[in-house]
Amino acid sequence: MTVAASGPVFSLREIPFSYRGSWFGFSPVVAEKTYAEDVHLVSHQTGMHPILRLIPTAETTVTATPHQLTWSNDDGRIDLAYETPDTVRVKGRGLGLRLLAADPVLTPFSGPYFYQDPVDGSYVFTVYQTGRRYRITLLGGRAEPLGTQALGTAERGLVLSGEWEIAVEEYETARAPYAGADAFEQVAKAARAEFDAFAAAVAPWRSDRTPAAELAAYVLWSATVRPAGFITRPAVLMSKHWMDKVWSWDHCFNAIALADGLPELAWDQFRLPFDHQDAAGALPDSVTHSEILYNFVKPPIHGWTLRHLPAAPDRAETYRLLERWTTFWLDARRAPGGDLPHYQHGNDSGWDNATTFDPERVVQTADLAAFLVLQMRELARLAPDPDTTARWTEQADRMRDALLAELWDGERFVARGAHSGRTWSSSSLLDLMPIALGEELPHPVRAALADRIQRHLTAFGPATELPTSDHYQDDGYWRGPIWAPSTVLIEDGLRRAGHTDLADKISARFRALCEKSGFAENFDARTGEGLRDRAYTWTASAYLILAAAHERRNST
Repeated sequence: MTVAASGPVFSLREIPFSYRGSWFGFSPVVAEKTYAEDVHLVSHQTGMHPILRLIPTAETTVTATPHQLTWSNDDGRIDLAYETPDTVRVKGRGLGLRLLAADPVLTPFSGPYFYQDPVDGSYVFTVYQTGRRYRITLLGGRAEPLGTQALGTAERGLVLSGEWEIAVEEYETARAPYAGADAFEQVAKAARAEFDAFAAAVAPWRSDRTPAAELAAYVLWSATVRPAGFITRPAVLMSKHWMDKVWSWDHCFNAIALADGLPELAWDQFRLPFDHQDAAGALPDSVTHSEILYNFVKPPIHGWTLRHLPAAPDRAETYRLLERWTTFWLDARRAPGGDLPHYQHGNDSGWDNATTFDPERVVQTADLAAFLVLQMRELARLAPDPDTTARWTEQADRMRDALLAELWDGERFVARGAHSGRTWSSSSLLDLMPIALGEELPHPVRAALADRIQRHLTAFGPATELPTSDHYQDDGYWRGPIWAPSTVLIEDGLRRAGHTDLADKISARFRALCEKSGFAENFDARTGEGLRDRAYTWTASAYLILAAAHERRNST
């Protein structure tokens, strides 16, 4: 990543070019770990779907900044900018462009149907996969249609030449003919102003000391979509690559990163999964445009999250939603007569394949109890009356005491099979997550956890599996790589537990990791290489959270 006068310059193989509110972006990434030779318009309505290929008529260099995408060579250039969330303008000088269907096959149930609209002369792709239309209006130059209204494998699209300009729109069934009046330069300037205002709001503290802050802000801004389908509010997707959902703990970190500068948008992030809370009080595992999954849940870090958000716009409603979510764990995830809750699978913890779950799948873990203690503390704070406050305080004390009595063996926290009752320890960082309780833990427990966390710390941050473990894998998902959420939770817990030196070290190493390797879903703990999805918003948020806190500490 480099920084130019127009903002950070980034690779489309790492981060898609998009715009706040849009459901589509531009990228060569067309599926999970699948990279095309050409830049594609990729829509995320009903899933991740490559729609159009944008192929310059000569070899070019592609440059992306937050407000403009450019193909260029010695003879000319093509520029693309968003005019609105569903409309882009594209302008060419000295370079032609082939704009083709990404899917070359048309059947009644797949591929695009391409035709020229007799109403306004525009060219339209209607696409089965997204259920949307993509209209191309020629504003200047020449357009040669290819394969209009053709079935089978005929190449379909346009070839643009001369000094040309087009508008490309994503819409449903019909809309008035395109009538944009602004020059392309004005469109690009307005897009830059939109992003600059967002960056100024979420990272007003950014400077040369925080070189990745502006790009982190862009990752959040560009991954935001407007309400549509099951997305009930303006939402920051986890990515506009293939991880194009909102998972019910990922959203918490995005909410915190937005909280100081854009509190309304932050609360939208926090509340979105609660819009789909089920009858039992559980949050869905994930929500996206056309799908809600309830087969798993995610860990109850929402009480911890509320500590980092501004005052709730509706305190009573926030209490009600959090109470239902907490009661789900107390009623549906505790065996009769037991004090400690259980996960039904590693996926429920968010640490899908952590080694903690190797012996058994239905497990009482210390992290879950710790998160619920924090959540019940928050319910006590939000409670409508003193009696309710006292009830939640008593329940939080009882669970904390059970955690220490039943899962602390004098040296470390263990996990316990919900069916078998047997206990075991692992070399997973998950076992150390009760540090999130911070000052609530006895001093010897804090010290022991801090010592074990130190053993997980690599040059880039805390590895999720002990690097000396036989189970460690460089690209093992939760069996080795560094992740943003565990880093932020641990850093916060250590700081509140009084281990500020270790917290400072973790913060500094993770921030340096993002500045070196971007905002990947996770990172190789030995090399720092970014792994999996490379434009993950909770990683960008973690950088912003840690950088903002570091800047605040240094300014006092």
